[in-house]
Amino acid sequence: MRWSQFKEITLSLPLAVLTAILLIGINEASYQRSSAAMTGMAHVQSTHALLSKLLQTMLDAESSHRGYLLTGEQPYLVPYDRSIATISAQLDQLRDALINDPVQLSQFSELARQVARKLSEMDLSLQFRRQGNEDAWKFVLSTDVGKKNMDAIRALAGSLLQAQEKQTLESQIQVNRSLWLARAGIAAGTALGLLGFYMFLRQATALRRAAEREQDVLEAERARLEELVRERTLSLSELANHLQAVREDERGHLARELHDELGALLTAAKLDVARLKSKIDVNTPDIAERLSHLVEMLNSGIALKRRIVENLRPSSLAHLGLTAALEILAREYADTAGIQVETDFETVTLPEATELTVYRMVQESLTNIGKYADAQKITITVHNYPSHVAVQIRDDGKGFDVAGIARSSHGLVGMRQRVEAAGGRLTVASQRGQGTLVSAILPLA
Repeated sequence: MRWSQFKEITLSLPLAVLTAILLIGINEASYQRSSAAMTGMAHVQSTHALLSKLLQTMLDAESSHRGYLLTGEQPYLVPYDRSIATISAQLDQLRDALINDPVQLSQFSELARQVARKLSEMDLSLQFRRQGNEDAWKFVLSTDVGKKNMDAIRALAGSLLQAQEKQTLESQIQVNRSLWLARAGIAAGTALGLLGFYMFLRQATALRRAAEREQDVLEAERARLEELVRERTLSLSELANHLQAVREDERGHLARELHDELGALLTAAKLDVARLKSKIDVNTPDIAERLSHLVEMLNSGIALKRRIVENLRPSSLAHLGLTAALEILAREYADTAGIQVETDFETVTLPEATELTVYRMVQESLTNIGKYADAQKITITVHNYPSHVAVQIRDDGKGFDVAGIARSSHGLVGMRQRVEAAGGRLTVASQRGQGTLVSAILPLA
């Protein structure tokens, strides 16, 4: 960087900082003053509304009271009773609103006394009217005591309203001053900003050219790295699919070897035991017990061989089809784990490799549920659609945080790799305490 560019940077940076500090300070001061003024105006408007509501309530009460005195009809007292019930609460609200202003609070105290006098005067005449004392309530009504009370109430309320209007005007003046301060600050800040912007533009042009050259280099390097990542990802995916296929082939080969060789050996041993039983005296307790134990061990070995062969390469999948194989898997798991398993399978036609993918996915899901879920009920569904097959395994276990699955969760990673290799998509949805749903979408073709 040349000295001239460095010098411009050393000048423009403090200028920009100074401009920012100035604008922030002016803006904050204007905001605080405006905020205080607006808060005051809102308080004044609220107090004004309370005063107006109090006057309206007093007028409603007086009108309803006079209507009842003149007619004696009970419905006229409904507005009166409603107004009397709300006046006390309105006075409390008004007192809270004026509590911080001693002058207005003193006027409010006088207003409250006048309201109390007016209410007492109306209540007295109402009692006379209810007692049938015509002369008494007419006398009270004919005097100007009620009018004086109402005039005093109106005068005091008007004085308070004038004070509120004066406060509103002062708040408006405060807002106007804040706006003027903000305008002046923005003008000064704009001038400083333009100066700093001019200095910045001079150095930005040279820096932009250098940045463009660097960007071209970075774009070329990024394109090269992205291509390399794509190649490596494709290679790893092909390798994973190949290893998966090799593992399944090895499982099939081992299953056939166990079925043919070990099965033949165990069967031959069982036949030899049967021949021995016919040649020796089985009435001897010790010999009979040992032969019985030997037969049980051979049967257990045959059963163990069958389970291992089925786990390695399920024969039911090849001989009975996917639906029957899944039914057998679900039933055996329910019997072994003691968990209720519900199934809803539709007949589907899939390639052999895809059927094995679905089977392994359900098998791995059941294994995970048995290890971690602590579930009481499992639901397995296979639905056939025109273009795809949907497979879902849902449990009511304790669930887990899907976002917190570690990279070492090879079971889920393996399922996803199998499904994606078959052209499908695997999703796992779970929340703590709400179970888990493993869902896969696989294309028919």
